[in-house]
Amino acid sequence: MIAMSDLSLIKIINDRYFVKRDNIINKFEHRGKYFFNKFERIDAPLTSKLIKDHMEGKIIIAHDLITRDNHVENIVFDYNGFNAEKFWHRAQLILREQGFINFTAYKTKTPGHLHLYVHKGHTTFTEGCQLASKLSSFFASKMPTEWRAFPNLNMPKEYNIMILPYEVYRKERGSSWSKHM
Repeated sequence: MIAMSDLSLIKIINDRYFVKRDNIINKFEHRGKYFFNKFERIDAPLTSKLIKDHMEGKIIIAHDLITRDNHVENIVFDYNGFNAEKFWHRAQLILREQGFINFTAYKTKTPGHLHLYVHKGHTTFTEGCQLASKLSSFFASKMPTEWRAFPNLNMPKEYNIMILPYEVYRKERGSSWSKHM
């Protein structure tokens, strides 16, 4: 189970959350594509009991990446490839090269898959989407594309959510590495 201190690195928007249901909650069109949503938005605080239930596998909870005032705190890469160690190694080198010093990779429910949170800070949604796209293209130049970047303008805002992570994979904090460059 993940420690609350490690989960707090994400800066989760905790005034609302999403619960995965067995059936489709709603269907909508966005930019000519149809989306079917199985996550129900709950406009109530995300409590530690709910997080504990998620960690125990009783429910699946996702958190929103976009604040009510249309800002994002993190750029997230949802890695679904076959070599998480290689992805982490190359991603951290690229992020350092681009000047990012705070990022954390979390394990998901599926073995070998990661959520890489780049802690950007208070950024507008549009700027966050542009930055996610830019970083994704840097990643794509060094390794096969086996991820999706969030936030994403090509998806409805209801799809710019991430399932709560289960465990820390690796984290990078501060600039202790910069003295070696």
